[in-house]
Amino acid sequence: MTVSHPRTVTQTARIDTDRLAVLGLTVAVALPLIVFVVLPLVGILNLSFVTEDGIGWGNFVRYFSSPKFTRVVVNSFTVTLTTTAITVVLAYAFAYAMHRTAMPGKRAFGMIVLLPLFAPSLVQALGILFMFGRNGVINRSFGLGIDIYGFWGIVISDVFYSFPHAYLILSAALALADARVYESAQMLGASAARVFRTITLPATRYGVMSATFVVFTIVITDFGNPMVIGGDFSVLATEIYNQVSGQSNFAMGAVIGVLLLIPAGLAVVIEKWIMRRHHASITDRSQPLRLMPDRRRDMAGLVYASVVCGMILLIVGVVFVASFVTLWPYNMHLSLRHYRFEVQNGLQPLWTSVWVSLAAGAIGVVVTVAGACVMRRLHGAAAQALYFLSILPAAVPGMVLGLGYIFAFNDPANPLEILYGTAVILAICNVYHYHAQGFLIATTGLNQISRVFDEASTSLGGSFFRTLRSVILPIIWPSIVSVGVFFFVRSMVTLSAVIFLVTPSTQLAAVSVLLLDDAGNQNQAAAFSVCIMLVVAMALALFHGLLRLSGAKRVSLFG
Repeated sequence: MTVSHPRTVTQTARIDTDRLAVLGLTVAVALPLIVFVVLPLVGILNLSFVTEDGIGWGNFVRYFSSPKFTRVVVNSFTVTLTTTAITVVLAYAFAYAMHRTAMPGKRAFGMIVLLPLFAPSLVQALGILFMFGRNGVINRSFGLGIDIYGFWGIVISDVFYSFPHAYLILSAALALADARVYESAQMLGASAARVFRTITLPATRYGVMSATFVVFTIVITDFGNPMVIGGDFSVLATEIYNQVSGQSNFAMGAVIGVLLLIPAGLAVVIEKWIMRRHHASITDRSQPLRLMPDRRRDMAGLVYASVVCGMILLIVGVVFVASFVTLWPYNMHLSLRHYRFEVQNGLQPLWTSVWVSLAAGAIGVVVTVAGACVMRRLHGAAAQALYFLSILPAAVPGMVLGLGYIFAFNDPANPLEILYGTAVILAICNVYHYHAQGFLIATTGLNQISRVFDEASTSLGGSFFRTLRSVILPIIWPSIVSVGVFFFVRSMVTLSAVIFLVTPSTQLAAVSVLLLDDAGNQNQAAAFSVCIMLVVAMALALFHGLLRLSGAKRVSLFG
């Protein structure tokens, strides 16, 4: 007769409990992804194919046959390809100067180059208009007559907007190198140009390709800059807005949304495929590259970095200055009149943005960290399915997701219709718009923890949730805070995902900037932009202060 040992029974019960816990948490993570990402996309697809005659391609045929179709598509791809090429080349040169020269001031340059990330996308267009617009200070001062509206205005604005995104990727590609390879090339008498062509460029090719597709996605889906500085030069993102907000043609807006979803989705898929093929070039035998001073190289890097950062500071700085003058550029006397916010809703949109961003930060931390923790326990098809759902939002342009929310939640048959028109739906939309990036930040933090900790906790009788609460979460708390700050910052500056969802009572600051500019009140728009940037700066300062006080290592906000 065999008697079960009590410990064995306890262990079996705990294993069953842990499986139920993992299953329950998996459902809790996957279900909102289906509701707040998949269903809105289904709504977009459904409306785009539904016509008066039933289901078919009628809406697409009608749009394809319009003379505007070819012009808008060509405009979008011309702007996107031009901007992508310029941005990747310039960002590669900047990253090279930061990591392959011994120039001084790298810390300051590294901070300045990220400034566009912490402002609404249309701030770049505003800054350019304050200088080169019809009433721009440079145009008026020198009588240049430059017409910046249209193609080149969008390209220049989007170069500034996407530059830090490309730099972050290329910086990671150029940060590490095996000194042995470069020493061998030097011993063989290879010139600097040949070393770059045969060693550096091939070693960073995956970073270049990844940056290319990331910038492509950012630019083709950008709405703010083309709306402010595009003039009559229409692109797909502005065309969606015009169809939905201007003409209330939701079916045609859905058609254009599908058209915008295809290239953006393909770019994300290709970028992920490239990163999977990227194998580590640094091994345990590699030697870190030590940069020796080179006067000409270092001076060239310093000059280039200074020019790039000077241009970024100029763009942001002119917006700051314009918010403090009476009437740019006619009356340049200093004034605080634009900070009185004597417009509809006054300063309320800024406070609404803060509360929505705080809510997005809290919700984002819960859903992405929970998803990352579940992925740590899942295997096989279940893990692949949840991972796909978690990164799917990266392939969905913000305007498409926001439009999908109208179809999904502005429906009396949907029990979640109660959320429509509230600040809650804005926070949720922001969370799932940036879910993929937040999820990857949380996953990166978790992957730095050895599974030995899980095994040790389990062997001591710790359950799944107790291991998370007592072992895992205390270790990765800097990454958790980083996720929260990431969602807060992106929610403060985002425009495209929420443009269709705001109401007079839930107006957001970034949307107010767009509406004020559209009404010709550019100085007031600049003041709102400055307020947004100051709030973001305070959030970042608080984040870094917490890390400094705790002694935690520096954590990236961008994965």
